[in-house]
Amino acid sequence: MKRIVCFGPGPKFKGGISNYNTSLAKALDKIVGVDVHIVSWTNQYPSIVPREFVDKKSKLDFLEGTDVKVKYITDYNRPGSWKKTAKYIIDLDPDIVVFQWAIAIQGLPMGKIARRIRRNGGIEVIFDLHFVIQKESSSLDKWFTKIGIRYADTYITHAYKTIDEFKELFPAKKLFVSETGERSSDPLDKNVIKLYHPIYDLFEPKLDFDVKAFKSEHHIKKNAFLFFGFIRKYKGLHNAIKAFKKVSDQRDDVTFMICGESFWNTLSQDKFSTKVKNFLFGMAKKIFLAKSSNEKDYNPLELIHELGLEDEIMLVNEFVPNEDVHKYFQTCDAAILFYEYATPSGIESLSYNFQVPLLATNVGHFPETIDDGYNGYLAKAEDIDDMANVMIKFLDHPLNPDNVREKTKEMSWSNYAKAILEME
Repeated sequence: MKRIVCFGPGPKFKGGISNYNTSLAKALDKIVGVDVHIVSWTNQYPSIVPREFVDKKSKLDFLEGTDVKVKYITDYNRPGSWKKTAKYIIDLDPDIVVFQWAIAIQGLPMGKIARRIRRNGGIEVIFDLHFVIQKESSSLDKWFTKIGIRYADTYITHAYKTIDEFKELFPAKKLFVSETGERSSDPLDKNVIKLYHPIYDLFEPKLDFDVKAFKSEHHIKKNAFLFFGFIRKYKGLHNAIKAFKKVSDQRDDVTFMICGESFWNTLSQDKFSTKVKNFLFGMAKKIFLAKSSNEKDYNPLELIHELGLEDEIMLVNEFVPNEDVHKYFQTCDAAILFYEYATPSGIESLSYNFQVPLLATNVGHFPETIDDGYNGYLAKAEDIDDMANVMIKFLDHPLNPDNVREKTKEMSWSNYAKAILEME
């Protein structure tokens, strides 16, 4: 019996990393002879961060019918819980611990936990790297990342770009790179498994979902584009809205569905506690973040009114419960990922699961996963005219959803889990 621990946010949390950690645990649980545990944060960030991270809307239990065990134990704000977490994991006596690494600020607790586990011996410590170079520029990011991920035996990346970033951060390390899960026999090597962002299977299309009725109810026109997920500046929604304006000026058969909550607007701004958090967090960001990285006041939704797009945009500016996700992906014709820069995206993976073509910018890993004119179209980053042209091109030359399935047929969670376990 192999025992695997998946360390990261458990299923009660919002967002892609929670979905990712849960999906990985489920995939490992399906393999005969594998005992899976999720060890989760109770609080993932400093208490001054003014945001609600817990999913209080979804009723769907992703772990129903599995044997996955979940333990919520790690509090970012209580260093004593970091030691308890390491002890709890060591007492489980796992063969492998997979840490989900997705934000630099978690480097201190994760580095401490990983170091204790590795020092115990006999446990392979794997860091699943969703990034190495942080999206937002911070004077502390590099330091947090170095202390956070340095104690791993093996790293997983989802793009070769991430491997290049790793080499930049640790130039002296000798890497053994494999796409199969093979580990090096040389103890001086750092193993890197180049995989992919697997296709989400947590969210399934509903065969009885009435797309026509949904369109009619929400006044969605014949052709629908979709922006889905947290609204963050790096995702380029401001550019997407401007590009869509150019499209809607030429076509009267288009709707842009924008579905997701504004990342920094999830708490009641009238509460005293929120005001205190906003003040403290604002002071911290002024000290540590470059001015260009401060997105607290980022509000691209103002453009909807400014550009007169109220009748052409369907806006759902809140967290979408798990059980409702399928509605938007089954209704849209293409997903919009006009990112300013990108690491592998959960929304990309989610789109593939519904066989939805992607319209994305030519940044990050997107050229690795999107064949222009086959499973999507690529636009020039920061070029609004080109983004609009790509949207028009899609309307004039739609892509076959079967192309999406063909492009991603090997990107399964099953293959991903087998690579971690070094299985054929």
